[in-house]
Amino acid sequence: MKTARISAYKAQPIIEEAAKPSVGAGEVLVRVAAAGLNPLDIKIEQGLMRDFFPVAFPYTLGTDLAGTIEQVGADVTGWSVGDKVVARTDPPRGGAMAELAVVSASHLAELPNSVSMQQAAGVPTAAGTAYQALFDVANLQTGQTVLIHAGAGGVGSFAIQLARHAGARVIATASGEGLDIARRLGADQVIDYKAQAFEEIVSDVEIVLDTIGGDTQQRSFAVLRRGGTLASTASPPDEALAKAHGVGASFVLHQSDAARLGKLLDLIAAGTLKVLVDRTVPLAQFGDAFAHQRSGRARGKIIISMTEAV
Repeated sequence: MKTARISAYKAQPIIEEAAKPSVGAGEVLVRVAAAGLNPLDIKIEQGLMRDFFPVAFPYTLGTDLAGTIEQVGADVTGWSVGDKVVARTDPPRGGAMAELAVVSASHLAELPNSVSMQQAAGVPTAAGTAYQALFDVANLQTGQTVLIHAGAGGVGSFAIQLARHAGARVIATASGEGLDIARRLGADQVIDYKAQAFEEIVSDVEIVLDTIGGDTQQRSFAVLRRGGTLASTASPPDEALAKAHGVGASFVLHQSDAARLGKLLDLIAAGTLKVLVDRTVPLAQFGDAFAHQRSGRARGKIIISMTEAV
């Protein structure tokens, strides 16, 4: 089978043949139709996540996939060959950027009939992270105000929609064409971070979703009301700064949850949640797609099709 793999940290990903993976107890083999790239894939390739997700080389990139079950391992119930599924593999295992992938049956969600494989492949990590950060970590409530950084990115685009669906007021930062994208997704207020300092405009918000880290994260503490929450998907927040501002701060490390994934797919099937797709390319163009993800300029999700037709 064809795979997109790296041979070491910071190594250039290459497309190469690999043996068909073996299926263990509690696992299924999925014929992958589409896989989604994430900033996490860049961090793993760069070795930035080795303390959280140590990997063995050669390492097949990718965690997010949609496809059809081709083989069912021992002790698997509720799933059959031919079922169309969506899943997120464990990051240390990776494996989504391949024609065949082994997935724990506990990580599978059913693909709704009205959702395409390409759409679904963009959901697991980005939408799951947005949901986890807003609701599981920050406990977002109706009527609250949330500031979402990089509103036109993968996590940010889902976060805007989820927050609006929950009845929150949404402020988003973006730039260029991302400004209109954030507005179309439902942001009540959009700030061009290249032209304006968000902390001079925003204040007294209950929640900040930080997907950028660094200076942006540091400046975000000032816009929170006391008792508010900063949830960062980029890097662990400064605990001393959080204490000084009287707020909570958490690093959100996405945890796979099949029930949550199923709920998000249902929202997409209902038209409540949309998958913002930057581009869909065949596996043969993975190198260019990976470079675009690394650039930080992707508007939404980059989808890799495992067939030449896209």
